[in-house]
Amino acid sequence: MVALLNTNVLVLNSSFQPLHVCHARRALVLVWGGKAEVVEYYDSSFVRSVSHRFQLPSVVRLHIYIRPDKRSVVLNRRNIIRRDRFRCQYCGSHSDELTADHIVPRSKGGEDSWENLITACTSCNNRKSNRTPEQAGMKMLTTPRRPAFYSFIRFYHPRSHEKWKPYLFLK
Repeated sequence: MVALLNTNVLVLNSSFQPLHVCHARRALVLVWGGKAEVVEYYDSSFVRSVSHRFQLPSVVRLHIYIRPDKRSVVLNRRNIIRRDRFRCQYCGSHSDELTADHIVPRSKGGEDSWENLITACTSCNNRKSNRTPEQAGMKMLTTPRRPAFYSFIRFYHPRSHEKWKPYLFLK
């Protein structure tokens, strides 16, 4: 049941614009609290209590409107790793031990920004050490940049979420 409550749910604004992705547990709290309504359900996923059985929502819509200009992708380690598609930006490996690496180290004036942070595996991070990639003789696979909000939500769109496609403007 814990795995079901960690299932991703698309949250829509009252105008049906995609806002973000949350876990099913949060979506159920929004629905039960009267702050949202269920638009789409997962076909055969249910959460049970002692006396009730609830179908798991796939897409929920908020009753109130959230202004779109306040939405941006939060800069944190998890979102950096997601932006870089769970792979090291130096060697391209899909390691379990990925870290957020400063391109220009903080000791040399580097800041915490989308353009200065990338995903690196532990061995590449250690090899680069407290140097820039040029000083370490390493090349990055991509140039890091701030992700656009809608494209970041689309990243959550695995093939199994067919019910999300109309709301993310996908075919």
